[in-house]
Amino acid sequence: MNKPAPTLSRSINDRVLAGVIGGIAHRFGWNSTLLRVIYVIISIASVAFPGILAYLILWLLMPEGND
Repeated sequence: MNKPAPTLSRSINDRVLAGVIGGIAHRFGWNSTLLRVIYVIISIASVAFPGILAYLILWLLMPEGND
């Protein structure tokens, strides 16, 4: 049997602030530290506000996981 793909949810084990980036990294099988660095660089390059707003929206919309 195929194992179902993990759902998109905030990580409770791999979190720095709310677990959003850790949850995204876990869902797609990416390195969470690298994804955080990329997210911060992109946020700073876009004058930070869109990145902060996107993070807050994801924090509100993504359910907390159970991993």
